[in-house]
Amino acid sequence: MTSRDIAANVIDVLLVTFLIYRLLMLVRGTRAWRIILGVIGFLIVLFVSGRLGLNTLHWLLDKAAYMGPVALVVLLLPELRTAIEGFGRPATLLARIPVTGQAEERAEARTVEELVAAVAELAAGRVGALIVVEKDSPMAEIAANGVMLRAQISAPLLGSIFYEGNPLHDGAVLVHGDMIVAAACRLPLSDSQRLDPNVHMRHRAGVGVTEEFDCLVIIVSEERGTISVASEGRLSRLGSVQELRQILNRELRNLDDEAENVEPKPRRTLRKRNGAEGQA
Repeated sequence: MTSRDIAANVIDVLLVTFLIYRLLMLVRGTRAWRIILGVIGFLIVLFVSGRLGLNTLHWLLDKAAYMGPVALVVLLLPELRTAIEGFGRPATLLARIPVTGQAEERAEARTVEELVAAVAELAAGRVGALIVVEKDSPMAEIAANGVMLRAQISAPLLGSIFYEGNPLHDGAVLVHGDMIVAAACRLPLSDSQRLDPNVHMRHRAGVGVTEEFDCLVIIVSEERGTISVASEGRLSRLGSVQELRQILNRELRNLDDEAENVEPKPRRTLRKRNGAEGQA
């Protein structure tokens, strides 16, 4: 084997490794990851049924496997589209590096308190809000359809974004670490039959994005002033901002119950927005 062949093999292995890495980063924490785990489970059952002589089950699974490639393309169409677009934008690789230069960012106590204070103020003023807190799943495509901010999170800034006169108040705010990455983001709507038919579009958008990404969504109802949290495709209405603080500390900081038990008071009263609750 010549040195040219060795070099070609090395480049080939590196390219394949890069493609696998990009695929894993793309599906990490998303709906696609659960689909891949389901496919692996299907293949395990197919293999085990053949080894154990479960002929009928093995025959059914074997026939279903022929439709597997087409089914995967249909199920993973959004992720495949994003991956292809990513190859045309090499700069997106750098865009996923946190602005602090650290590989991983964990929400600090100050970040949690600013979120709680902002939500308490918005709920008191019955100002509709949709706040997406990114966890392990990169959400570059969600940020891309909004307006980039990259500003340090604060309760006054969140309140001003969702204020009626702000052109960014429609849509969702995307939070990563202690930064507000983007505002006015459009979210996918959930078509889950488990949701109450009377649930408004803002709540369906909050649930929809958690079905595709690993994130936590805080939803403030403009109509009732209630606070809800969406996670993993489930929607829960909270009884107080103290409950929200506990959820944020548990989900974002891996803490159980914080020592602080004082609920933040609204810093000012926001004017009530006029408009339909259905705008996400």
